[in-house]
Amino acid sequence: MHRMITAAARAQGRSFPLGATLGPRGANFSVFAKHATALELLLFDRADDALPSRAFELDPPAHRTYHYWHAFVPGVRTGQLYAYRAHGPFAPEKGLRFDAAKVLLDPYGKCVARPAGWSREAACRPGDNAATALKSVVVDPGAYDWEGDAPPRCPFAKTVIYELHVGGFTRHPGSGVAPALRGTYAGLVEKIPYLQDLGVTAVELLPVFAFDEQAAPPGRINYWGYQPVSFFAPHPAYSARAEPPGALDDFRDMVKALHRAGIEVILDVVYNHTAEGGAGGPTICFRGLSNDAYYILGEDRASYADYTGCGNTLDANDSIVRRLILDSLRYWVREMHVDGFRFDLASILARDAQGRPMAAPPVLWDIESDPVLANVKLIAEAWDAAGLYQVGSFAGDSWKEWNGRFRDDVRAFLKGDNRTVGALACRLIGSPDVYEHERREPEQSVNFVTCHDGFTLNDLVSYNTKHNEANGEENRDGTDDNRSWNSGVEGPTDDPAIERLRNRQVKNFLALTLLSVGTPMLLAGDEVRRTQRGNNNAYCQDDETSWFDWSLSERHADVHRFTKALVALRTTRQLPVERFEMSLGELLARQPVEWHGVKLNAPDWSDESHSLAATSRLLSHRLVLHVMMNAYWAPLEFEVPPPDRAGVWRRIVDTALDSPDDICEWADARAVRAPTYVVQPRSIVLLLAKAT
Repeated sequence: MHRMITAAARAQGRSFPLGATLGPRGANFSVFAKHATALELLLFDRADDALPSRAFELDPPAHRTYHYWHAFVPGVRTGQLYAYRAHGPFAPEKGLRFDAAKVLLDPYGKCVARPAGWSREAACRPGDNAATALKSVVVDPGAYDWEGDAPPRCPFAKTVIYELHVGGFTRHPGSGVAPALRGTYAGLVEKIPYLQDLGVTAVELLPVFAFDEQAAPPGRINYWGYQPVSFFAPHPAYSARAEPPGALDDFRDMVKALHRAGIEVILDVVYNHTAEGGAGGPTICFRGLSNDAYYILGEDRASYADYTGCGNTLDANDSIVRRLILDSLRYWVREMHVDGFRFDLASILARDAQGRPMAAPPVLWDIESDPVLANVKLIAEAWDAAGLYQVGSFAGDSWKEWNGRFRDDVRAFLKGDNRTVGALACRLIGSPDVYEHERREPEQSVNFVTCHDGFTLNDLVSYNTKHNEANGEENRDGTDDNRSWNSGVEGPTDDPAIERLRNRQVKNFLALTLLSVGTPMLLAGDEVRRTQRGNNNAYCQDDETSWFDWSLSERHADVHRFTKALVALRTTRQLPVERFEMSLGELLARQPVEWHGVKLNAPDWSDESHSLAATSRLLSHRLVLHVMMNAYWAPLEFEVPPPDRAGVWRRIVDTALDSPDDICEWADARAVRAPTYVVQPRSIVLLLAKAT
């Protein structure tokens, strides 16, 4: 029964730390709500209760310090559900949107309880939504046995990133995971042997912060997770445990197991917007507590600036939001043992309260200079949805960047476009045209050709155009700039010649990604040619369109084997440790690349060229690498440089050959003694020689 207790009936509490903090006698609650005139702290017994079991009215001055509302409630234990109601003016023209009928999450809540009837619509329309609202959960983050867990701390120069979706990785019936564990953190743990066998050193998890699955077109759900409702709580639907606090332990069990396998955990984090959307969106948390502090508002103060394409934009450089972001990052490192973060639409964090790009954004420098984050991997998606593109100019001294130019230029070259050879050469050697001016390390460029957003690698070589009809937006969503080629037939085919060509193209993309200077990233499933049937924006497809189909591991075993061997080549042989301590410019000066065409020392940089070769002696002077790339539609005979004192050339990779000859260990590789080598159409050859 709803029972209001007066302020005198419990302790005042304290303003710090924010959130719910357990002690031996109860819990302290603190929340920021600058313009609120009154606040209620609600305690619930169950997530779908329409009435709180207890409700505390917090009144200034006893329970307010500056803009922080706080109270200590004795007897509170782990697992207690709670939320807030905030009273204040509803004055959109002033940027204020208080609605005391709405039950609000704690911005610092460490766990989220979702009622079976959670309703985004009820959070949008007028009226009380207690029974269908998300609730926060009191937990003790320190009550977990890490059993001596330590981060692997793999250097970027040895890192191979594998981007995957926690739910989709094991949800397919063919995963071999028990039904109760499919699509969960625990399910991913069961697939760690697969990741070890593949050889990747880090998993980059699509958003695992609690998100609103109902933020999607009618009849569909938000699958990717780029609609956060909390920056501290792990997504509850990925937990195999019934009780809400179980999500914390499930997540930490996963991290601990991955670390034991030598695999780092990088989180894809969304600090640029929330699930509350635009002016007509739901009131879930931030809007109902301090709308004008959390969001960049329009000139009329009633609308929201939208640099994200999702209806709103967090004001990341506001002092309150900066603190929230820093506290969140520290929490995931300290309490959850996360090894790194990939920042979605990171350029938004460079915008001020008016949306203008800043030369030295405080939040970015706060993140970079924070001692807790000093050994953490920081990766920026250095652009936003409003046209701000900062690849090569992102603020800071230690951020790595998703290199969108690598993706675009490698795709264009292998597709067979004109005017691509010069750009390809830059991408192969770490994109000096983009990064060398910063005098940064070679690994600054995160090299990828596919990610969750866009075609899979199979679809990149199987479709000329996107096929997003299943999303319900009449195929208008998703990019039209795919730089893809269907190899002669749109979609699936039984033509063996086209299938061989597609297989070869897939291997070409993998070879360029894993052999180029920089930090390689692979999309989960590309190693077995996972398809989304031409959908390049499958954010709302929680079905076999998006799930990892484990039967493909046998069907495309040759591609899987090829990927494993490339990863092993990358992590054990490609470049020696000396490169870790020098800039990209120094690397290229000490390890110069000799460029060739089909003739030695005569590269063809013309617009119509579709071929390139390169020779490089590795810094240890024990290996010489020679790569020949033919994106032309006919075979080309390349001159091979004399091995000099490097002994004899051995063919390590030839993507035109069938498995197992497509990639070989040194001991099994065929010697190449002829002065020329015929590179088949649309294929790549790698030769290695050991110095004598």
